[in-house]
Amino acid sequence: MLILTSQVLGPGIRRQRAHMRQPVKSTLEAGETEHRERDKSCLWKVGAHVSAAGGVENAVLNAAAIGANAFALFLKSQRKWSSPALSSESISLFKSRLQEYDYSSKVVLPHGSYLINLGNPDPGSNGPSEKRHKSYECFLDDLRRCELLGLELYNFHPGSTVGAISTQECISLIAECINRAHKETKFVTTVIENMAGAGNVIGSDFAHLGAIIEKVENKSRVGVCLDTCHMFAAGYDIRTSEGWQTMLKGFDEQVGLSYLRGMHLNDSKADLGSKRDRHDNIGLGFLGIRTFRHILSDDRVQGIPLILETQDFEQPKEVWGTEIQTLQQLSKISDNELSETKERDLANSIRDAIKSVGGATNKKPRTVKAARQRKGKGPETDGEEEE
Repeated sequence: MLILTSQVLGPGIRRQRAHMRQPVKSTLEAGETEHRERDKSCLWKVGAHVSAAGGVENAVLNAAAIGANAFALFLKSQRKWSSPALSSESISLFKSRLQEYDYSSKVVLPHGSYLINLGNPDPGSNGPSEKRHKSYECFLDDLRRCELLGLELYNFHPGSTVGAISTQECISLIAECINRAHKETKFVTTVIENMAGAGNVIGSDFAHLGAIIEKVENKSRVGVCLDTCHMFAAGYDIRTSEGWQTMLKGFDEQVGLSYLRGMHLNDSKADLGSKRDRHDNIGLGFLGIRTFRHILSDDRVQGIPLILETQDFEQPKEVWGTEIQTLQQLSKISDNELSETKERDLANSIRDAIKSVGGATNKKPRTVKAARQRKGKGPETDGEEEE
């Protein structure tokens, strides 16, 4: 029996469903293929953030099921400060399945807990900051899990000032935690994600990322993950080839291309500069198909994990499988071959895949904020502000 569902990672929906959904299982009939055929020849390693329900070892199967050449996963519940330790059986199975399905640890990009805010000063009145301490311990636990699994990368959101300190003070606190964690672990690289720019969140400006890295002592163990939806929401217009090149030039100047260790490939439901983190399926948002052609033709992003965080409508094999196939097609055609008709056809293939599983491509996404209000709960945790 193979688990084929994922934790949905579109903004809003991903956050409220990921810890609520029960895994949907699919029984494989005799002789039935377990996964979509993978195009291992593609130099751009496209995948998705898949479910680890039932054990981290299942994430490998779920990645293979959608034809992914890379994948992300949560190493534990992203909504709890502490979780049971990884079992020796799960660790062994995860490693053996990586080998069986031919996944290098370099293309696996675990995602950190949404609770973590390494920049929270939380001064308190009785000694060390409780929230800051919890964030650090949760962060360190994730890094140790990565090392137990033999994984080289760990992606996390940098944090927020919570309106209490300056951006520069927050940056110093984040770097301080990274330095401390590096000394308590052996080899995993901490990969900082760029953010959309809402509220007090750090990381929407590349200068923030560069400033954090500047303060990190062991620069061989720090990197960046660029999220296409986040950068667009933050004001980086990558819809044209010129815009993509300009963005990368600015990133190289303020951070350094050598630090680029992964990307999240998401279209955007919100327009340029909105500061709203609203992921859309590839080709169905404001970015459009052609944006991803610029990415899937740039050899500077070859070999690193390129991870979808789009909605899978609880049918990852059909939806994410189609998105992965579409992105791989984009890597094999020239700009001249990508006519308006071809763009429309590729977007429609994704739209049709969503419709075939009962998804609505024009449905307004639910947000965590709305969900919490319906349940009479308070505001978001400071580690993941509502965007």
